[in-house]
Amino acid sequence: MAGYRTRVDPRRIRRLRKGSPGEGPVVYWMSRDQRVRDNWALLYAQDVALAANRPLEVVFCLSRDFMGAPMRHYDFMLRGLTETAAELSKLNVSFRIPLGKPEEKLPLYAKERDPAVLVTDFSPLRHQKGWIESVYESLSCPIDQVDGHNVVPAWETSDKREYAARTIRPKLHRKFQEFLTPFPEMKRHPYGDRETDRVPSTEELRLDGSVLPVEGESPGSAAGELRLRSFIARGLSGYDRDRNDPNLDGTSGLSPYIHFGQISAQTVVREAFLADLPGSDAFVEEAMVRRELAENFCLYEPLYDRYKALPEWGRKALDNHRSDERPWLYGLSELEEAGTHDELWNAAQLSLLRKGRIHGYLRMYWGKMLLLWSPSPEEAFLRALYLNDRYALDGRDPNGYTGVAWCIGGLHDRPWPKRPVFGSVRSMALSGCARKFDVKRYIELFVP
Repeated sequence: MAGYRTRVDPRRIRRLRKGSPGEGPVVYWMSRDQRVRDNWALLYAQDVALAANRPLEVVFCLSRDFMGAPMRHYDFMLRGLTETAAELSKLNVSFRIPLGKPEEKLPLYAKERDPAVLVTDFSPLRHQKGWIESVYESLSCPIDQVDGHNVVPAWETSDKREYAARTIRPKLHRKFQEFLTPFPEMKRHPYGDRETDRVPSTEELRLDGSVLPVEGESPGSAAGELRLRSFIARGLSGYDRDRNDPNLDGTSGLSPYIHFGQISAQTVVREAFLADLPGSDAFVEEAMVRRELAENFCLYEPLYDRYKALPEWGRKALDNHRSDERPWLYGLSELEEAGTHDELWNAAQLSLLRKGRIHGYLRMYWGKMLLLWSPSPEEAFLRALYLNDRYALDGRDPNGYTGVAWCIGGLHDRPWPKRPVFGSVRSMALSGCARKFDVKRYIELFVP
C-alpha cells in the first residue's frame, strides 16, 4: 500500500510504479468501474486527494472504435456515464472525457495535468495493461491500481491460474467475508472547482449502427440497483430451482451492469448473502466463484482469447476427432442470422440478436452446437467469440472468454465419455434440453 490513510482495505491496492507526486490534482482514471457509489478505486482516490489537500479529477478516455464494439454497447455505456457525470458533479469532482484511444490520449492528458497520484481500475485483460504501460514514460508520479471489480481482489485470491471451480472455491470462501464489508459514502470534495465534460451521444460519435441498442433495457447504476432489489425480492428464493429453465425469469439480469461497472459485484454478492434465502448459496456460487474464476483465468493466462489457451487434454481430444463427419456445416452468416435447422439454437441466437443476451443454460448449448457445426474447433472458437462480443451486452469480458473456452475446449471442466466430434470434451444435445425445460414453449417466444 502506498502509505496514505484510506477507508479502503490495503489488500485491494497495489502500487504499479513508484514516483514523485506532481503538482496537479489526484486523478482517477476510470475505465472498468463506471460508477460513483460503491467504488473502491474512487474512494481511495478521494482519500489520497483529501490527505494532500488536492482537487480530485475523474478521467474517462472514450475511443470510437473499442475492440469493434457496435452502437449497442456504446449506447448502454454512454447512458450510464451520463448518470455518473451528474453524480460526480454534485460531489464537486471533475469528470473529463478525452475523445480518442486511451493509449494516445491518456499520456497527453496526464502530462498536461501533472497528477499528484494516478489511480486506476484493475482489469486482467491485456488492452488495459497496455494502456497503463503507455503512461509510464509520460508521468513521474505514483500509479496505484485498485481492484474494485471483484469481491476478493484477484491477486489476493490466488497467485496462479486455477484449474477449476473446485480449486478456487475454498480460497474464495476463506476470504470473501473479510472483503464483504459495507461501502463508505463519497464526500463532497472540498478542493478545486469541478469541470464536467458532456457525455457525447452515439450519433455524435458516428458509431457502427449495424447492431442497434436493446429496446427496453435501462442502463446505469440506478437501474442496476433497482434490478438487484427486484431480484432479491422476487427471484433469489427460487434461484437454485429456476435458474436453468429459460422459460422462467429466474436469473438476475445483472451481468451487463457488472460488466460495465455500473454496479459493484461486491454489492450484489453482499446483498444476496445477507438476504440468506434458499437461493443465496447458488447465486453466490455464480456471482462470485464462477465469475472470479474467469477473472483468475484471464489474469494468469496471457492467451485467454486464443485457442491455444484451452487445456491440453481438451485440444488433444478435439484434434483426435478433427476428421469426424459433422452432421451439419454452416457458414458464419447463416449462424449470425439464426438460419440453422435447429429451432432451439435459432431461438437462442435470436435472443442474442434482440435482447443482447442468451439465458445461461442455453448459452452452453449454443456454444456446443457451434463446435458441432463448424469445420474445425479453431473456427468454432473464433465464431463463438465473434458472435458473443458483437451482440452480447456483456461481451469482451472475462466471463465471455472463459465461457467460450469451456464450451469449445473443456476449460475448467473434466474429460467425459467420448463422442464424435467432441471427443472427451463435454457434449450437449437437444434431447438433454428437452428434459430440463419446455423447449417448444421457449422456441415460440422467438420463432413464429
